[in-house]
Amino acid sequence: MSETTRPRQRKITIGRIVAGLIALFVLVELVMLPFPWTVARLRTQNPGQTSLMKERIREAVAKKQRLTIRVSYVPLSRVPASFVHAVIVGEDGTFYENDGIDWYEVKESFRTDFDAMKIIRGSSTITMQLAKNLWFSTSRDPLTKLNEMISAYLLNHYLSKNRIMELYVNYIEFGRGIFGVDAASRIYYGEPASAMTRDQAARLAAIIPSPLKHSPNSSSRFVSFRTDIILERMQARGW
Repeated sequence: MSETTRPRQRKITIGRIVAGLIALFVLVELVMLPFPWTVARLRTQNPGQTSLMKERIREAVAKKQRLTIRVSYVPLSRVPASFVHAVIVGEDGTFYENDGIDWYEVKESFRTDFDAMKIIRGSSTITMQLAKNLWFSTSRDPLTKLNEMISAYLLNHYLSKNRIMELYVNYIEFGRGIFGVDAASRIYYGEPASAMTRDQAARLAAIIPSPLKHSPNSSSRFVSFRTDIILERMQARGW
């Protein structure tokens, strides 16, 4: 074999390896992502046990603990507008305008995280959070984030904004084994979600970023600060 053919063969081999890795990445993506018809069914069908519920159960089993999943599904019409407003200003201010992804927040998050060389700023919209809860894990690695974004686009394409919000408020985590606004309201306030006051709604929305660490009944600095911010933003919007 001549010396001139070796570099060429080496380049061909490297090219095949790269192509194989790309094909493997695409295959993994296709396996992890929900099928379009699975997303479309959510127009009229409610999910069963979500990926996040299953993850919490596995964690409890690993720690040899018992975990009861508490969830009480209610239509959006029975959820106080004050809670929906609190969720929007607290989690995704452009929910009704964006396509499931807030590209400005994605850009700013990437810039902040790149500068710090670690993930310190979130960019998840309500739709992306719903996708994470339904199909993925609590991991914050780039691949999971990409899957969330693709799935959020599918949710936004096949479902109305009100349906996305209805699923979100019914499946978001509010504490250990507590999922959905109605179950959370009954456990923390002793009454159904429909009876929540504006302040209770704001306090419940305040713990969404870290529901396993905080309770809406807590007087912690985190809960108080988040509640005040949410109420101020609601007031600024005329809510």
